[in-house]
Amino acid sequence: MPEESSKKFLIITSETGGGHTSAAAAIADGLKRFGAADCLVNVARAIEESHYLAQKCADFYNYLLRHHQHLMKYYYWAIERFKPNESNLLYRMTSRYVRQLFEKYCPQVVVSVHPMTQHFFGRMLRELGLSDRVPLVTVVTDPCYGFWRGWACDEVSLYLVATEEARQQLLDYDVPAEKIKICGIPIHPKFQFQSEDHKLAARAELGLEPERFTMFINAGWVGGGNIPRIFEQIVEQGEQLKNSQAIFLAGRNEKLREQVTEIARRAPFPTKVIGYTGAMEKLMGAADVMISKLGGLTTFEALASRLPIIADTTTPPMPQESQTADLISRYKAGVLLERAADVVPVVRRLIHEPAQLVSMRTAASRLAIPDATKRIVDELMRKIEDRVAATKQAVEPESHVNQPSIL
Repeated sequence: MPEESSKKFLIITSETGGGHTSAAAAIADGLKRFGAADCLVNVARAIEESHYLAQKCADFYNYLLRHHQHLMKYYYWAIERFKPNESNLLYRMTSRYVRQLFEKYCPQVVVSVHPMTQHFFGRMLRELGLSDRVPLVTVVTDPCYGFWRGWACDEVSLYLVATEEARQQLLDYDVPAEKIKICGIPIHPKFQFQSEDHKLAARAELGLEPERFTMFINAGWVGGGNIPRIFEQIVEQGEQLKNSQAIFLAGRNEKLREQVTEIARRAPFPTKVIGYTGAMEKLMGAADVMISKLGGLTTFEALASRLPIIADTTTPPMPQESQTADLISRYKAGVLLERAADVVPVVRRLIHEPAQLVSMRTAASRLAIPDATKRIVDELMRKIEDRVAATKQAVEPESHVNQPSIL
């Protein structure tokens, strides 16, 4: 079908952590899977691509996340205090890039999955006189109360949020209630509960023993934080877990992958160490439990996979993640790890009390919203339909004026 007749979406994101990128990919895939055959979807890494200084800010965020997780709260405070996403200076530096995106892709709907992007795009829509013609939709990827004020933006016409708590946070940021809809977190449909046969097959594919209890130790997309230290604690007390096995995900941190490979040689249990992968669902599908930092997307991907979580809270989570920790603890879909030394006793308990593991899987299934991406796509398609209807209403009166009267 010719591009001129396609339904055009522009998704704006950033690789600050992996969650926003995963959300963008899930929505892009969902538009093609659940939307219309003529959907044309483009994804822009708006922060990194817009300006050298903006890219360095994103790099600094990932550096802190990887090496100094305990300092992230100060980064959060600085963003809230100085609001760079509303800065006139930064807008002048990045506006040329934003304008070029509109000229290149001519989107009919702009979708933001990152709190630092929509203010600049909303301002450009206003300057181009497109605010009434091209809706800006924000999909909030932080699932609970306590997230960045940057998510709230006057130019956004619709917010799609994960939970009632997220809706309440936007209301407290003075976002009108009629602009907010609860849809769930946009996770890829490939994250779903796997049968026992699929679990055994996934382990065999990774070169692991199919019948062993399997830990998925997830250092995240950026690869770092407290997870390497927690893994060292597991190895030091590894004799207590010698009948288990582990998968360690080092993300985009090649140095960490090499370090963990060396540490794993001391472990009395087998460990499969891998770097970045686009097949996260296979790792989750192979595991009995995930030990991880609480990223919003990662958490809900695990919940959709019915994978219990041992959540790293050895340093206080960032504000937008602390309520997620409370959520999985309250529903007993996971355990909050406050000291690295406690990780082995927690894992041992799950190995020797399978009923508790089953209970946690059941709790995870109650929190998951498996059709969230389809709900989000339905709302985005409705925006296109509303736009087409409004265009027809604007054109029809003119056509009537030009037609000769039959009287």
